[in-house]
Amino acid sequence: MKQSIYSVKQLNAYIKNMFLQDFLLNHIWIKGEVSNCKYHSSGHLYFTLKDSEPDYTNHNHHQSGSCSAISCIMFASYCAKLPFRVSNGQSIIVEGSVKAYEIDGRYQVYVNQITLDGLGALYVRYEQCKQELEEMGLFDPMYKKSIPVYCFRIGVVTAVTGAAIQDILQISQRRNPHASLIIYPTIVQGKYAPQSIVQGIQTLDQMNCDCIIVGRGGGSIEDLWAFNEKDVAFAIFHAKTPIISAVGHQTDYTIADFVADLRAPTPSAAAELANFVWDSLMQSFEQYQGLLQQRMTGALADKQLRLKHYITALQAYKPQNILKQMRQQMMYYQTALQEKIKQELKKNVSKRNTVQIQLQNQFQRILTKYKHEWTLRANALEQVSPIKRIAAGYSFVLLDQTKEPLHTVMQVQKDDALTLYLPDGKIKAIVSQTQQGDVLS
Repeated sequence: MKQSIYSVKQLNAYIKNMFLQDFLLNHIWIKGEVSNCKYHSSGHLYFTLKDSEPDYTNHNHHQSGSCSAISCIMFASYCAKLPFRVSNGQSIIVEGSVKAYEIDGRYQVYVNQITLDGLGALYVRYEQCKQELEEMGLFDPMYKKSIPVYCFRIGVVTAVTGAAIQDILQISQRRNPHASLIIYPTIVQGKYAPQSIVQGIQTLDQMNCDCIIVGRGGGSIEDLWAFNEKDVAFAIFHAKTPIISAVGHQTDYTIADFVADLRAPTPSAAAELANFVWDSLMQSFEQYQGLLQQRMTGALADKQLRLKHYITALQAYKPQNILKQMRQQMMYYQTALQEKIKQELKKNVSKRNTVQIQLQNQFQRILTKYKHEWTLRANALEQVSPIKRIAAGYSFVLLDQTKEPLHTVMQVQKDDALTLYLPDGKIKAIVSQTQQGDVLS
């Protein structure tokens, strides 16, 4: 019996078809560790997925404890939807399909989605979100607003149940019983917590608060995760009111701590930072009041001493005599001024008469000159006047079509209408013939 012989292409096509018909391989979840990770310029992601630990139960391996690995590819359209960046060493779970590549006979996993495995996923998300927001400038000190020294209207965004709100209330009452606390009850844990926190920040930001405390008591990274969400970070960043973050314990750090204008290690510390000590302020007022009273008493004594000195000086100089002397000087200056005015007026009248006569003579000479020039120019115009020429037997001819005077035969054609102006009237004519040349010779 003759044995069938296949080409490599036919074999690869057959294997590819087998992969396509396998239900398990068309939709499979695989867990492993990332290695040889590479983001291509096209946006595709290439990496190898291997077992995190060697498989010591497989006795068929030639080398005990070797790791299995498989090539993976994730196209750009799927990569764009990833909430984190894949890197070597990550423990992940991929979902996709295993297919054979017909060209070179290799098979690989075509990945549709990737999820991080275990609690480490939250830490990775935390670090990636922190890095992204830091690159966007949300942590930049230049955007930090100063917390007012004296806050009388303090907003609080936290849960109304729990130790955090009780600590804030007690410390605020102890430090400044005259401060007003506006509490926005919010959800601080779970699916709806970020939205609730954002709404609380935005609401209190419109209520003219001096500052806002945002936070909750301690807990695990999962419990505090709402304060790592981007929506909460952007709400804190865009708030006009200075915000103090107070999330968890002193060792707990969330994204909200980096974005806020001031971080408090605990909610109690936030209450300490937001509330000044009323009694200390009153003591300072008393000290300033005593110092002001002392300085006012000294200033008043100095003014009284100066007043006595001025009174003595006035008595010594006798203001009545000074006023009398000033009146006499004023009368003298007034008489001298009147005499000076009279002399100047008399002098100016004489000058005015002289100037007036000079102006009249000058005007008469100019008028005579211009009359003579006018006569000469009138005679010159009389000699070139067209009316005078018409009276001498000439006529003035206009082309009716253009209303322009005729200067040459070239301006008219046969049957053109003409108007001839004579001393006693005008004549309408039609051109019957034109002739160029010197017709008068």
